[in-house]
Amino acid sequence: MRAWKRSGGYGHKIAKKSNGKGENDMSYYNEQETKNRIARVKGILKDKDLDAALIYYDELNIANGWYLTGWCPQFEKGAVLLPVEGEALLLGGPESEPFAKMSSAIKETRNFSAFMVPDEEYPNATIMDFTGLAAELKAKNCVLRKVGIVGTSAIPYQVYTQFKEGFKGAELVDITGEYEALRAYKSAWEAENVRQSFEMCYEAFKAMKAAVKPGAFEHEVAAEGEYICRKHGANSFAYTTIVGSGERSDAVVPTAINKEMKAGEWVMIGIAPRTNGYAGTMGETLPVSGEYTPEQRDAVNTLRKALRITKEILKPGMSGRELDVPARKLFEEKGLIEYLVCPFVHTIGLMEAEGPFYGPNSDDKLEEGMTVCIDVSFFGHPTLHGARVETGYLITKDGCEPLCPEMDAIFMEDL
Repeated sequence: MRAWKRSGGYGHKIAKKSNGKGENDMSYYNEQETKNRIARVKGILKDKDLDAALIYYDELNIANGWYLTGWCPQFEKGAVLLPVEGEALLLGGPESEPFAKMSSAIKETRNFSAFMVPDEEYPNATIMDFTGLAAELKAKNCVLRKVGIVGTSAIPYQVYTQFKEGFKGAELVDITGEYEALRAYKSAWEAENVRQSFEMCYEAFKAMKAAVKPGAFEHEVAAEGEYICRKHGANSFAYTTIVGSGERSDAVVPTAINKEMKAGEWVMIGIAPRTNGYAGTMGETLPVSGEYTPEQRDAVNTLRKALRITKEILKPGMSGRELDVPARKLFEEKGLIEYLVCPFVHTIGLMEAEGPFYGPNSDDKLEEGMTVCIDVSFFGHPTLHGARVETGYLITKDGCEPLCPEMDAIFMEDL
């Protein structure tokens, strides 16, 4: 079990669509947040007697790098090298280097072939290896004896082995759990960004719902939602927009394709815009013809009831084992338990779904300042196929408050 430790308090809100910097609108990071986060990571290094952290990330595994940089490269991979004493370095490739110097919170860069697109050449770029980096650091009296690695489930073999060879003799220690635990509890700035993304979700929901009709294509529904989010300031999406109609609703996370929707089907939709890197999300299942069949209506009402009874116990101190019980019991009563695939509660932040995950065997507990989603779904049903309802909440001292009051209000009532 991970040791989820508090990383910051919750307080005042920031101005809408602001990165909190004021003087720089060319980036998504907040300077004070970055300073606080670097200090907390250095605290982990000191506690574990480590000389530095190597924090890996790429376009798919974006969150750990974004946490310190407010940035992610395109095409290339990257890492942050954070010494316990001294300034951080951004390790990557030459194609993204100008972008990094303009928009990353960490602007001191070094280029390595291991992070580049394979076989791509940059004749005028300065490319070094990790042996050279070790020599550079040693000249500054920074010798790495023990290095904490973040992202061990994703770091490429080539990056790992070349780093290990360059810093020969250094002990490499996995600190992914301790590092990612810092992301579980949101500061005021983080929580407000999450809230703004959830606000976008409702606007996207209305546009997507209006586009659902017989003869329309799934990709047209996705386009309406994505346009609204981009128009309202989304910097990216935490997952590819979900639109799955008919049998495609069975796919758990079906991305929109060129399937024409038909009367009598229902369609599962979901979208996850990011504000300054922080995600919101919504999930709903709608009748293509505008009216649910009796079977569909009963199923949606069961999902909504499961969300409501889970929300009632969403408060500090509750563990996954406890949060899972009421909705699971309802699924058993309604004959849906064999179609249950996903747990009902997960945290949301830089990723749409991130740890801790409050599954039926989880002893992790909710604490004030967390942002979480109630995500109720079933898949594999012989006639209904699959369905989902989902929205988010901020954990408060005594319970929770909706991050999207409008979506919450929809789910608080039966059809």
